[in-house]
Amino acid sequence: MTDNLRQSATDKAGSALKPDSEKSTVELAQDKAKSAADSVASTLQPEGEKSATQKATDTVSGSGSEGNTYLEQAQEALGNAAQQAQETLGHVVEQAKEALGYGEQPPST
Repeated sequence: MTDNLRQSATDKAGSALKPDSEKSTVELAQDKAKSAADSVASTLQPEGEKSATQKATDTVSGSGSEGNTYLEQAQEALGNAAQQAQETLGHVVEQAKEALGYGEQPPST
């Protein structure tokens, strides 16, 4: 079940190597969504079911259990994912407003 949500090490590396300043808003949103999904999947997937590569990338990325229950880790990951999605959507809306000329207008005199 959680394997479908996991990011490959190649995908993680590719995303990390391209600076955020060179990514489009869509790419940034996709990266955040994939990262959040991977974090949730990492938390929910028992250690015994993880491949060696998954264990290694979880260790490098800081995923995994460190004293919190799986439920607490999943709740935190979902909360973080929701916050990231809300921030990204806010940026997309602002860019769309600016592109359409509906951004903040200086007061007319």
